[in-house]
Amino acid sequence: MQCTLTDDLTAVLKPNEDLRLHRLIKLLTETGRPESIYTYMRPGTKARQLLEMIGNRNLALTHEAFDELPTSTAAEHLRALLIHHRTMPERGNENLARFEQWITARVASLPTDGTSHIVELFARWRHLKRIRDKAADPETNHSTAISAAKQEITEAGKLLLWLKETHDIGAEKLQQKHIDDYLSSGPSTRKHIRNFVRWLNSQPNSRTHGLDTPFRKAQANPMITDMQRTELVRNCLEHQQVAQSTRLAGLILLLWAHPLNKIVLLRREHLITAPDGMRIKLGATPAAVPTALTELFWQQLQNPENSNTTNAGTDWLFPGTRAGQHLHPDTLAGRLKVLGIDPQRARNATLRSLTQEVDGRTLMDLLGYSPGIIAQHASRAAAPMADYIDLKRSAPQIAENP
Repeated sequence: MQCTLTDDLTAVLKPNEDLRLHRLIKLLTETGRPESIYTYMRPGTKARQLLEMIGNRNLALTHEAFDELPTSTAAEHLRALLIHHRTMPERGNENLARFEQWITARVASLPTDGTSHIVELFARWRHLKRIRDKAADPETNHSTAISAAKQEITEAGKLLLWLKETHDIGAEKLQQKHIDDYLSSGPSTRKHIRNFVRWLNSQPNSRTHGLDTPFRKAQANPMITDMQRTELVRNCLEHQQVAQSTRLAGLILLLWAHPLNKIVLLRREHLITAPDGMRIKLGATPAAVPTALTELFWQQLQNPENSNTTNAGTDWLFPGTRAGQHLHPDTLAGRLKVLGIDPQRARNATLRSLTQEVDGRTLMDLLGYSPGIIAQHASRAAAPMADYIDLKRSAPQIAENP
């Protein structure tokens, strides 16, 4: 099959003297699952069309050329593949680059009566600058931050469109009564205008001062019982028909309350092996992995899913289907449902249990949580330890359910 695949790729890509294409063919044919490449490049697919464009020299191996293509999963998958295997150069944080493109497209879709200008300023100075500053931090899940930023930018635009349509005014004449009316007459997603309104207040020469939106506090702290949590741990260990990566991620959530957007950021180096056992580094101090679980961790280290296809050679503990990238938190959340795991309820239950058993400062070191989060969950769990009181006094007030 490998020889046939080599011939087919050569016919499509027409490498001739282009060493980059020869390298790409070699990498694709050496994959552990050549049948997946056949499926990927079968005639009629978008991926096949892109490969043919490269072969006909209608698509250059540059980011500028790929940026000009219509947005598609196939194009981004191919771009990631080319970058991961060094056939195309990196351009820094790819999520950040796509976010900048999204901002440009979003602003272009808004009216030029001042609406697009204000939204662009908000997008670039409130969000893009902040995300750029954090782009070098490997512990930050940029996809999560970017998703939240997109929602706030989108809702800011909707507010301004509503103002114009309903009251024929722009942002400079926004008043508190308009905000109250807007929030009371629409879906709950409108609450995401809060940061935009506060940003308007802070602008030089702004005519809006003291405007705000009520912060929606969680009315409940959903969680499962200890018995249910124990049953879910058993599911992760015994349901062999479920992918090992899903079962392992479920255990990390159920035992250490590590949130999904951080679980997917774990790298192979976060698992530490030593003569006295295995440890996992979630915070400043590595946590011991129970002996009964080490076999599952070893299996994931030795054979992570997606590593036998286009995502070979990655350091991610949970590789995604796109080359060089980790699994997306939303994808992981969907997979955990097979095991009956609701991530928020499971995380809350785990934190409740841990705060009753371990002192606050140790938990901060082991789990990487802030004092405020630990103090809040300890208070809900009625943890009797005096250390939690000190944490609560020193922690900033947290307005929303963590």
